[in-house]
Amino acid sequence: MQPLIGMDLADLRTLLPPGEPAFRAQQIYDALYSRRVRTLAEIPNLPRPLRQHLESSCIPGHLRQDARYQSADGTRRYLLGLADSKSVEAVFMPEDSRDTLCISTQVGCPVDCKFCLTALMGLERNLTAGEIAGQVLHLAGDNGLWAHQKRINVVMMGQGEPLLNLDQVLKATRLLCDPQGLNVSPRRITLSTSGLIPKIAEIAASEVRPRLAVSLNASTEEQRRELMPVTRKYHLADLLETCRAYPLRSWEKLTFEYVLLKGVNDTDADARRVVRLLARINCKVNLIALNPGPGIPFETPGPERVTAFQAILRNSFPAFIRRPRGLDIFAACGQLKRMESGLVELPPPPS
Repeated sequence: MQPLIGMDLADLRTLLPPGEPAFRAQQIYDALYSRRVRTLAEIPNLPRPLRQHLESSCIPGHLRQDARYQSADGTRRYLLGLADSKSVEAVFMPEDSRDTLCISTQVGCPVDCKFCLTALMGLERNLTAGEIAGQVLHLAGDNGLWAHQKRINVVMMGQGEPLLNLDQVLKATRLLCDPQGLNVSPRRITLSTSGLIPKIAEIAASEVRPRLAVSLNASTEEQRRELMPVTRKYHLADLLETCRAYPLRSWEKLTFEYVLLKGVNDTDADARRVVRLLARINCKVNLIALNPGPGIPFETPGPERVTAFQAILRNSFPAFIRRPRGLDIFAACGQLKRMESGLVELPPPPS
C-alpha cells in the first residue's frame, strides 16, 4: 500500500483516476498536512468512489508509536515504528515560548563520531520524506501542537547524517514549510551536519532549505580526525572555507556545534584556536557538554570549564551553552540509540 504522507501536491495528482478534477489533490493535501487526519474516512468532502479508489491502494502512512518515555523535565522520547518493522527515534522538548522537535533523517548513522551513541548502531537505511515529516506530524499530534498557536522549532539532529539523505530531507522540508501544510517557518528548521562539503554546496542552492548547523567539535585537524573520522575525507580547512562561502540569508547566522569532552578539546587553548578558525564567518556557537552513554570513552567537563570556554568565545561571536534535556531517559543530544538494542537500559514506558 502506498503511503500518502510524504507526497506533495504533484504526487497526489498522479493518484487521481481519469476524470477527477485536480482540486481533489488539494483537498487530500490539506487533510493530510493542515488538518492532520488519521484516516481517509476523515475526508468527507471526497466523493465516496474516489475515497474507495484511494483506500484500495493507499494508506495515510502515519508512524506507529512503539514506546514513549517521559523525563522529569517534561521532555518526551519516542520510539516510532516504520512500515518495514524498523524503528527510529524523535524527541519533544517543551518550553515556555516555543516547543522543539528533534527528528531523525536515517535509521542509525554511518558517520561514526566517537562521542555519539547513535554511531554505535551503524546505518540501517535512509528515511523517506514521509517518514521524516511523519515524525513531526506524530509529535505535534501527540502533544497538541499547532504552528499558528505557538512557535515550533524542528531540528534535524536525531539519528543520521541529513546530508547523506538530502533529496528526501529537502522534500520533507518543503512539506513542513508549506503555509498550506504544516506551516513551520524555514527560520525554525535547522539541519545539523558533520560537514560533507559537496552536499553543503548542494543545499545552499535549494530554494527552500533549513538553517545550517555544522558540528565542529575540535580545534585542530588532528583532533577532529580522531573524534570525527569523516575529517579524513573532508578536511577541516576545506570545510571552513566552504562555510565562509555559504550564502547566508539576511536573517541568519551559520551555527557551529561543539561537544566539549573533558581533557580532550575543552582547554582555553582549544577555545582560542576555535576563535581563530571561525574568523570571518558570520556565526554563532552552541556548546554542548558531553551527554554520557554506555560505550562512550569520554567524560563530561565540569560546568566551570564549560563557562570558561564560553567566555573566551564570547569575545569574538555569540556562544551559548546548550542545557541538556531528557538526560534521565537518554533523550539528550548524542544519546539517541534505539532502546530495544540493549545498549540503553530504560524503565518501561508508561501505559
